Amino acid sequence: MGDILFLAHRIPYPPNRGDKIRSFNILKRLCVLGTVHVATFADDDEDLAHAEALRGMVGSLHIEKRSVSKPVGAARALLTGKPISLTLFDSQGIRSFVDQAIQSKSIDTVFVFSGQMAQFVPDLGPETRFIMDFGDVDSAKFASYAKSGNPVMRYVHAREARRLAAFEEATAKRADHSLFVTDAEARLFRSATLLDDHKVQSLENGIDCDFFDPVADFPKLSTAIGPLVIFTGQMDYRPNIDAVVSFATEVMPTIHAHHPHVQFAIVGRNPAPEVEALDRFEGVTVTGAVDEIRSWVAAADVVVAPLRIARGIQNKVLEAMAMARPVVASRLAFEGIDAVPQRDLLVADTPAQEAELVVQVLNNVSDADAMGRAARNRMLERYRWDRTLAPLAGLIGRDAAKDEPRTAETVSV
Repeated sequence: MGDILFLAHRIPYPPNRGDKIRSFNILKRLCVLGTVHVATFADDDEDLAHAEALRGMVGSLHIEKRSVSKPVGAARALLTGKPISLTLFDSQGIRSFVDQAIQSKSIDTVFVFSGQMAQFVPDLGPETRFIMDFGDVDSAKFASYAKSGNPVMRYVHAREARRLAAFEEATAKRADHSLFVTDAEARLFRSATLLDDHKVQSLENGIDCDFFDPVADFPKLSTAIGPLVIFTGQMDYRPNIDAVVSFATEVMPTIHAHHPHVQFAIVGRNPAPEVEALDRFEGVTVTGAVDEIRSWVAAADVVVAPLRIARGIQNKVLEAMAMARPVVASRLAFEGIDAVPQRDLLVADTPAQEAELVVQVLNNVSDADAMGRAARNRMLERYRWDRTLAPLAGLIGRDAAKDEPRTAETVSV
């Protein structure tokens, strides 16, 4: 049994945002299945400081701070005909590490997390497996971006969608298996590429139900002035920005008409200017980064996921459900989650319905508590990581693991 080479576009630690949660849990599982060598990028110095937490887990680690700016990446993309997603993540250092690892280590599996990193995978012999984890169909995300905005950005996003779709298809044809976070994403990709079920599969996200547990030990927030509605997420990510702007401007006025003291808290790091501007609205609070997300989720009377653009599965929804909180999600935010509307959460088709359902939850506390309990039960029975990642061993040709990772096995953030 050989070693595993793992490539990720962002350091998979700490697992405190959607892509890092998935990459960390996959890496942790791979470390049980064999010796793993990791090449990854850091977004900033704070990311670089987390490298030591991974070194004890893996056989070797190459991490470098991503230095290509958006203007430079865009210029290189235009000159080379490549997607900007690739030129932004180009690195000779990563290429050298990958080539050396393949030549000097007994690598029998290359596992790539996120499409940008596939550009570093050289031609592999038949004895080496290539597993490509796309997560979501990124080209479809850019296609949706191209439907709005100014003419320049519509052109940029439409070009990115076309170029990235061609790269995704070429990569999937090279890979032994291409993985997506939901069956819906896998079906979408199969329909676009005509690849079969063996080549294109889903590997779902999970949730750490021991960490996200309403009775776990974490600081409790003091009682809010009025009922608390929250949204959680990385707040410089466009779908999250669009979601909270829409909710604050289109949904909150109706809620306030029924419950004047409701507070809407936007909880997440790096709020974009459009998000920060919402802090001036009555009843809206923009927290920025918080020390403990569970404190906010536990304090919420309602957790909302009013996404207007969404791909894959929403970790924010899984986390809130595991914390036994009532959730009101848009149809797109609910897509890919194996749960029963009305029993486990509420699903809205329009902003007006979101307002109606939030008011319904606030008016019926006992029903909301029962929904929260049902939601947690669903997470416990369906979405624990050991269940969702069970197919991983077979995909890379390993027997089920018998041991635990050497370090960081208890980390969940």
